[in-house]
Amino acid sequence: MGKIIAPQHALSRRSLLTLMATSVVVSGVGPGSWRRVYAQVSPVANVQALVFDVFGTVVDWRGSIIREGNLLNQQKGYDIDWGEFADRWRSGYGPAMNQVRSGELPWTKLDDLHRMVLDDLIIEFELTGLSEAEIQHLNKVWHRLTPWPDAIAGLTRLREKYTIATLSNGNVSLLLNMAKNAGLPFDTILSAELSRRYKPDPEAYLKAAELFSLPPEQVMLVAAHPSDLRGAARAGLRTAYVHRPMERGPERPTVAPAQDEFDLFAEDFIDLAEQLGA
Repeated sequence: MGKIIAPQHALSRRSLLTLMATSVVVSGVGPGSWRRVYAQVSPVANVQALVFDVFGTVVDWRGSIIREGNLLNQQKGYDIDWGEFADRWRSGYGPAMNQVRSGELPWTKLDDLHRMVLDDLIIEFELTGLSEAEIQHLNKVWHRLTPWPDAIAGLTRLREKYTIATLSNGNVSLLLNMAKNAGLPFDTILSAELSRRYKPDPEAYLKAAELFSLPPEQVMLVAAHPSDLRGAARAGLRTAYVHRPMERGPERPTVAPAQDEFDLFAEDFIDLAEQLGA
């Protein structure tokens, strides 16, 4: 018989996974099932709702911007490296959010922060000849981002067992448009806009738990970004890391954190659903 672990004995995730992996033959648990066993006996067994970071976790922001940018190259005769453009655009919104945090700017929707950064990039990259309507359309490329190949199928499975929602720094209208455009099957749209505090400020995570009428430990953040997950963990949420190695392109593959840093580590949403028994 296998060893019985008393509930009061707190095993680390790594220790428990190792114990179960080495118990496969004795217990009869198949090699593809032991991570589901972990989910059932770990603190994540009490999770009722999953909230998802969106940019990079659910959708491929960089590839989407490159695709639409290359169409502009063809239409306008530009010779723009849209991979570099996308990287610069994405990196600009962090400092813009800090202007809000510092009080230099009032609360500002992400759409408007994106536009602030875009206006500077249009000058720097010499995107001449764009009308105001074309600039607005380009700024809303963030509403039209394409999901990762596993996203819809994985979310559909997870939704059968959990309440699932976005939890992004994107504003509600941006996230709603994106979900409808991409066919993302979220139950509801949650955003940092609802707390008027950007992640990783704790208020953004705690607002999600409050709106679900759940204690923080019954809500799990799913994200591809360790800093986001660490913020959620500090606020008392459970955490699931999903590896998106191509988020910043094949030239800069993402390096995964240690597999035992967060409650769950998944290769994609299908893997996450498998681990959670969905």
